[in-house]
Amino acid sequence: YNTVDAIIVGNFVGKEALAAVGGTTSVLINFLVNLFVGLSSGATVIVAQHYGARRHEEMRRTVHTSIALAIAAGLGVMILGVLISGPVLTLMGTTSDVIGYAKTYLQVYFLGSVASFLYNIGSSILRAVGDNRRPLYFLIAACLTNIVLDLLFVVVLGWEVLGVALATVLSQVVSAVLVMAALCKPDSIFCVRRQEIRFYGDILKSVVRIGLPAGLQSDMYTLSNILIQSCINSFGTNTVAAWTAFGKLDAFYWLISAAFGVAITTFVGQNFGAQKYDRVRRSIWVCSAMALGTALLGSTLFCLAPSPLLRLFSSDADVLSIGTQMLWRMTPFYFVFVPVEIMAGGIRGTGDSVKPMLLTCGGVCVL
Repeated sequence: YNTVDAIIVGNFVGKEALAAVGGTTSVLINFLVNLFVGLSSGATVIVAQHYGARRHEEMRRTVHTSIALAIAAGLGVMILGVLISGPVLTLMGTTSDVIGYAKTYLQVYFLGSVASFLYNIGSSILRAVGDNRRPLYFLIAACLTNIVLDLLFVVVLGWEVLGVALATVLSQVVSAVLVMAALCKPDSIFCVRRQEIRFYGDILKSVVRIGLPAGLQSDMYTLSNILIQSCINSFGTNTVAAWTAFGKLDAFYWLISAAFGVAITTFVGQNFGAQKYDRVRRSIWVCSAMALGTALLGSTLFCLAPSPLLRLFSSDADVLSIGTQMLWRMTPFYFVFVPVEIMAGGIRGTGDSVKPMLLTCGGVCVL
């Protein structure tokens, strides 16, 4: 969603709006959203292990607890996000020509937190039982909705940053409705019933035990990026806009890398639950090879074609020059993260998420 928003405002509003939508706001959004995405990985592991062990009643209780957690956490993040957006942007040293756009985008964006969290937890549940297709189809539908609404609200109606924020929220609602419709089907293995949505204490404890360290691990990156963004803000609007454009391209690789992490966590979880430990070990090496190939391909593409890719977001000469330097200096080193992503995901699939969190904290963020 955010990449499409950045493209639209970068081309039809200006580099100040691009700096606001893509750079300054994304670190705060990621800080709050990543914590819950990490928690949803805890639900993925528990559901996958119960599914692998054919403990269907325990799986149903986990699903209903996870839905309750998504609703509660979504409401909390919505209220917190709206309240702290302005003060945090000021603390980060956001420039005067950007802060108005950034505050508008953040406050509207956080209104869609419940929908966003429901989609994330719902898609995690579907993936945990091997259904990877429907979450993808739902997200495609939501992204197409976002593109159409972005063009309508910004290009036709001239609502600028407010328009892309509203488009994103409405698109998230679409994805949430679709995934909940899939979970509520009577013939599904975990059919969600409204009267059963509540917190089961033992299940909630297990989900938080696995998911909270994963969420904190994600937020360690975000805290590092908040410090980096504060420094970037001091260099002026051109550098912030270049960092935004670079970040949107960079995110394509990191999202693919994270998808391998989700895949190995789910696969290991199912086979660990079924006590097929040989498949657990072999899957680590297969997934590592796939992730390495993707890393090398991404590095090559970004290094060979920086200017055409950056022009998707801005045609400003200074922005393109700074963004090209960023791509050349950072993207060749994607391959070094492959063991971190895959090994951590594999360990998490066995139910242990503390070690990956500690390794990430010391080896990546602190260093």
